[in-house]
Amino acid sequence: MSVEMRHVRGHVEVFDQFGDFLFSADTVSEAWGELREWEQEEN
Repeated sequence: MSVEMRHVRGHVEVFDQFGDFLFSADTVSEAWGELREWEQEEN
């Protein structure tokens, strides 16, 4: 999955390849962890 992570006011917002908002996280590592979980749930 191709994503973009943006730092916004002290947190990280994650968007898909189309620019749609997916979720926010406190840190980049937390965001990567949530992405891994999403990918496991989809498979």
